[in-house]
Amino acid sequence: MKKPRLTLRQWVGITGFALVFILVAAVAVWRGDILKAGLDPQVPFQTYEPPPAPNYDQAAAWVLRDARAPGAGAAHVFFVHSTTYEGGQHWNGPIDDRKAADDLRRGVLPNYAGPFARAGDVSAPRYRQASLYTRLTLREDAREARAFAYRDVDAAFSAWLQAHPTGPMVLVGVEQGADLVDRLLHDRVAHDPVLKQRLVAAYLMEGVLPEARFGEVPLCQSRDEIGCAMAWRSVEEGDESEAKRVLRRALVWDERGALISTEGAATACVNPVTGSAKRPASAMRDSRGATNATNLEWGARPAFQGRIVAAECRDGILWRSPLNSESFRLRGSWADRRKIPPFNLFYADIEADVLDRVSIWEKKNGAVG
Repeated sequence: MKKPRLTLRQWVGITGFALVFILVAAVAVWRGDILKAGLDPQVPFQTYEPPPAPNYDQAAAWVLRDARAPGAGAAHVFFVHSTTYEGGQHWNGPIDDRKAADDLRRGVLPNYAGPFARAGDVSAPRYRQASLYTRLTLREDAREARAFAYRDVDAAFSAWLQAHPTGPMVLVGVEQGADLVDRLLHDRVAHDPVLKQRLVAAYLMEGVLPEARFGEVPLCQSRDEIGCAMAWRSVEEGDESEAKRVLRRALVWDERGALISTEGAATACVNPVTGSAKRPASAMRDSRGATNATNLEWGARPAFQGRIVAAECRDGILWRSPLNSESFRLRGSWADRRKIPPFNLFYADIEADVLDRVSIWEKKNGAVG
């Protein structure tokens, strides 16, 4: 008995189904590459026209300007935020981009500037940040965009120093901001005796930085030091592929101000829980409190989940324990999940660390405002 032949209509249906299946499979496999390509400005940086420069004499150029929480101390805190602008149109984001500004106010400031609110007044400049796309590629255009962002941060720091000529100084950078504050630290602070004397500490959070850069301003070795740097990049314990990806994509400043590959150099890691690169942190003994402070108003202190994070520096990475709490899950779009997390697992530890170091600075130098 002969098998019935497929009709033309059936062949068309089968072929269409196969094409749809192949397309869906291809999107699943190359989804990240497709979405990343959508963030590419598609114009060489050399011919790119950046957004207007901020004027740091005006309040509009600052997302926080001498913001003080109730009972804040005498320190002056300069905070450089992480990547919030995704890309697509610009290599460097306009300071008035609505989504980037919302992400900054809702997530980054309460979670990452918040730990410093009790130390003193906090100032955070808006700057023409390098887009998220520049963190996902090693192209020369992306390097130039990141170097361009430093010009704004350097100008903001100059304006901030004029407004705060004396007193204890705390420098803070997160992710992209950590790279930029690292350069400030070495270009502006390390060779200036006055600024070195004023420095309480620099907090370089979630940045990959070479250990060899920390000479004039050393890495913190204990909680009772001042004039040192706290630096770390955290990865969940066991996620070796993420650690390799982080190190592979890392670019660092050389002595001429160019961004170069780490090339396997040892990277800096100081444990934010213990304030030391050497002593690991036990979740049950040391961790003071993780939190999701998203959407909190400035100065409001969040609730903490204490003793849930174990962390240890190994091979230049801060390995931290996995967490099951719903408060600490990555959500949002593909691009959102590649930005700094909208929670801070070391919030209370950082807060305690900076308050201790400010107190030590004041005992040594006097509380000069």
